[in-house]
Amino acid sequence: MRKLIVTEKFNTAVRIASILSAGKMKRAKIGRVPTFSFAREGHEYTVVGMRGHILNLDYPDEFNDWANTDLKRLVWVEPVKKVTEPAFVDALKSLAGGVDEVIVATDFDREGELIGTEGLSVIRQVTPNVAVRRARYSSLTRTEIEESFANLADLDVPLAESAESRQLVDLAWGAALTRFVSIASKQLGKDFLSVGRVQSPTLALIVNRELEIEAFVPQDFWSVTATFDKAGTTFTATHEKGRFWVETEAEAARRRALAAKAGKVLEHTRNEREEWPPTPFNTTSFVAEANRLGYGAAQAMRIAESLYQAGWISYPRTDNTVYPPTLSLKGVLQRLQESDLSAEAKELLAQEKIRARRGPVEATDHPPIYPTGGAKKSDLKRQDHWRIFELVARRFLATVAPSCLVEASDAKLDAGGETFLADGYVVKDPGWRKYYPYWTVRESVLPALVIGESVPLLDVATQKDETRPPPRYSQGNLIQEMEKLGLGTKSTRHEIVQKLYDRKYVEGKVLRPTGSGKALIGALEDHAEKITRPEMTAHLEQDMEEIARGVRTRAEVVSESQRMLEEVVEILQKNEAAIGQEIEAALKEQNYIGPCNKCGQGTLVVLKSRRGRRFLGCDRYPACRNTHPLPQTGIILSGEQPCPECGSPMIKQIDRGKTEIFCVASECPTVREKSLIAACDKCAEGELRIVHSARGKRFVGCSNYPKCDNSFPLPQRGFIQRTDNRCEACGHPIVNVLMMGRKPWVICINMECPTKKDKKRKKAAGAKAGKAKKPRIVRRPKAKPTPTPQAAVTAPS
Repeated sequence: MRKLIVTEKFNTAVRIASILSAGKMKRAKIGRVPTFSFAREGHEYTVVGMRGHILNLDYPDEFNDWANTDLKRLVWVEPVKKVTEPAFVDALKSLAGGVDEVIVATDFDREGELIGTEGLSVIRQVTPNVAVRRARYSSLTRTEIEESFANLADLDVPLAESAESRQLVDLAWGAALTRFVSIASKQLGKDFLSVGRVQSPTLALIVNRELEIEAFVPQDFWSVTATFDKAGTTFTATHEKGRFWVETEAEAARRRALAAKAGKVLEHTRNEREEWPPTPFNTTSFVAEANRLGYGAAQAMRIAESLYQAGWISYPRTDNTVYPPTLSLKGVLQRLQESDLSAEAKELLAQEKIRARRGPVEATDHPPIYPTGGAKKSDLKRQDHWRIFELVARRFLATVAPSCLVEASDAKLDAGGETFLADGYVVKDPGWRKYYPYWTVRESVLPALVIGESVPLLDVATQKDETRPPPRYSQGNLIQEMEKLGLGTKSTRHEIVQKLYDRKYVEGKVLRPTGSGKALIGALEDHAEKITRPEMTAHLEQDMEEIARGVRTRAEVVSESQRMLEEVVEILQKNEAAIGQEIEAALKEQNYIGPCNKCGQGTLVVLKSRRGRRFLGCDRYPACRNTHPLPQTGIILSGEQPCPECGSPMIKQIDRGKTEIFCVASECPTVREKSLIAACDKCAEGELRIVHSARGKRFVGCSNYPKCDNSFPLPQRGFIQRTDNRCEACGHPIVNVLMMGRKPWVICINMECPTKKDKKRKKAAGAKAGKAKKPRIVRRPKAKPTPTPQAAVTAPS
């Protein structure tokens, strides 16, 4: 019997084929698509990995003209399946001939089930009545793959229909709303404004938080803190009122307390308590923790996916926070003994009984994320992969570790009629904290006190502070909020956040909306608030869950979505002029920098070149051709006040949480001071300065250009710090390149410097010597395998 195994990706195909064939599969190619063949238990198997979705939903070509498409009609148009990966479609058709059984071995979730169904639809064009089975697994370990193929199940049609309904719903909403908003605001071509069913309410969360921050007015307050001494141990206590909103009241309380010279203990408690371990990782909590380590949501999921495909961790897309009874906790710890965390694993294996913390969500599709292999740093090529593996492994270790034992104490003291509160927190036994060092603990010692006793008062101080606005969302915080509000799914939330970056709606590690993001949400909230609210999106998400459970049909949910979208389109069309004008005005205001410093009649605005690079230009072009280069990262805003040195407009750049204000005029003394490297030795008239090319690349160039073309390349990352030093070998300027967390990189700007040539020569000689030392291995030529009928090209494994 011939069996065809269809997987979601190439790496998965390699691993499954390797496991099932015990490493003895034969590799071949159909066109450019690799396949793997082997014999097992009397059957002939071929494994092929796809590239995710090979078919995609899209509208017929007649609806490609945005300007001439009736949006109400578009809402009800049935999309068609279009081939996006023709090479893979051709390969499946070639493999389908003579196949007796297809085993769908894609990831076991909605998207995986749909990808498998798409592949099956292509195969059935050739072999309509082929038998179909489903391999379900949560990790790519030998044990689990062998078990999944020994216990094949049926294809989950409702699960696939749930995923396809999401495609239909998201396509309709995205196409209709994006076309309407872009046309209304005259933002077409590369500048189109993207609107989406999940994307827009998510962006609204970020924009509304930013508006809260901008509208926030800080208020001064004062706190009063007393310092006491008990037998040589000092401790602090804060006034029970917390914040004093009037300074004189705080000062009066301070004087009354200080006059007492001692405090009387009114209450005191001390007890030990257990702090439970953290819950197992589901996708949301994993992304949030990875984000705290500095990884973006999409980046963390890419690394996790790679580790999963390599067999180091379990499937990273899961809502589950309860390890299933079938998972051997002891077995996981035993495998971790082979990793760089072997000492920790051995300690936990020595427990009398291994129990795991249970989280709030128990699901049956996939277990929580846990390590499936004992990886070492040397096993993983990239440091990022090790850090994510270590995070997953340590989280598992923490979930099966004992509780943390702490001693918590508190006291209430009276000093001059003023009541102060003190507390203590001491870790007696770290328990799980020993294995999970990512959460820091602040300990404070409160000495043993006796009710009624008097303790000396050393000092009472007041401290002025001010209230702070709510913090901006990090990617981790945002994904947790999306989960709470029912926006997106475990598999799509990180992709939605990444789309906001890709569409230039947000920037920075802590999410800050750009001008276009604020303009879009502002107009939609004024005229079609339903689009920006989470309730409608959450309702549709629930509908799709019900499709997966078999409660509702795809047709019912899609029809309901179309009715909702039609209502929204009607509202938008009634307010088309107002929405367009509001977005245009907001974008114009955001892009305004100041009056033109050349013609004095126009204004300088942020523009984009044909290549998508932004720059400053006068809005009177071509009458005035004044332009200035701009940094290509961060948010660019008007500095509001003119430059005090030369009177030109100022720019405010906000990048990665840092704000810098500088003048637009390159000849301004303030700009010259920041960009100056040294005098130009070539023309002896100009100065070598840091400048930017039309493509945004920075380099050192002469201010006397085009008379002098002297220039030198620069590293594109890091802060360039000028020095007064010259290279001893060639006499050119030396600069420091400063990068966070690294030592300064001291370089000569001359690429033809003899020292650089010497380094290249030595490096090349070392590489050549290394190759020469390697012994020559003479291999016997292997016989070429007999080509399989469906393979165009064969190659030895």
